[in-house]
Order: sequence, then structure tokens, then C-alpha cells
Amino acid sequence: MMDKKEKQNKLMEKALKLFTEKGVNNTSIQDIADEAGVGKGTFYLYFKDKYDLVNWIFDVEFFQAVHVRDYNLPNWSWRFLEDSCQYFYENQSFYRKALQIEGQNSFVEHFRETLKPLLKMVVKNILADPQYEEFCINFYSDAFIAALERWLSEKECTEPELFIKMLQSSIGALIKYVETDNG
Repeated sequence: MMDKKEKQNKLMEKALKLFTEKGVNNTSIQDIADEAGVGKGTFYLYFKDKYDLVNWIFDVEFFQAVHVRDYNLPNWSWRFLEDSCQYFYENQSFYRKALQIEGQNSFVEHFRETLKPLLKMVVKNILADPQYEEFCINFYSDAFIAALERWLSEKECTEPELFIKMLQSSIGALIKYVETDNG
């Protein structure tokens, strides 16, 4: 008999397969339950809906993937970004589909909420005027999510290292422009 953790992992494994093959919107909860060899009611013991499962997959896998380094070092935010991009690149088939979910419980909204505390740590160290903190956090999370969506949706998705270099170059050019314009 499977315990709770085993059932959740089985549902996650089978849902990942189905979501990657058919897309999230084209996969029913019944499809997932059938593939996992459990009843539909068992699915609802663990997840509110398939979108809740998508977000749970991210929470479990993403944080396992990025907790491999000590991020208390200088430049931790770039290292974290590198590890994050590597994870998304390795799982691009699934996340291409997850990023297309719209509405309540969408992956984009869940990811945005995940990014906010991380961005808050970065922003507090670089922001000259704390009254704009919330705006700045939203700006950076929106920009990163838009760049991530575009990157992962490319037919030939570039390697994560090149994507990071392009982000750094773009941010560096903007900083240079702002410094020159204000100087």
C-alpha cells in the first residue's frame, strides 16, 4: 500500500508525463488518476485541481534543483538565476506548457509570488528610494517572467549560459544608459 508521499509522487510523475505530452489544458484529472492507477477522489485528497498540481510540481522540483549551492555568497542572485535557468532549460517541455496557463491558479502567478521574496532581498540592497520597493519588485518579476517565457518558447531554446549573458548584457546596457543620461 502506498503512503501519502508515494501517492503524491506517483501523481506528480504521471501528470508531468501527460502535461508534457498533451499540455495542461488537454489533460483531465481523470487522465492523471487513471495513469497513476488511483481513483479521481484520491487526486482530490492531495490537490485542489490540476493547476494546484502544476504549482506543487514546481515547488518540489524547483527547490530541490536550486538548493544545491550556498547562496550566502557574493553574487548569490546571479548564481541563483543561473541554477534557476538551468532547471527551466532542462524541463522546458513542461514549462512551455505551464507558462501558457491563464487565470486563477496560473503557474505565472504562482511563480511571480515565489520570486517576490527573493527580489525583495535584492531590491533592498540596490534601491535608493524604498518607497518604490513594491513597484521595483513587480517590474523585475514581470521582466524576468516575460524574458523566461520568450526564451523557453523559442524553437531552438539557447543554452542557459547564453541566456544569462544576454540578461546581464541587457541590464548592463540599461545601467550604462541611465548613468550616462543622468550624468
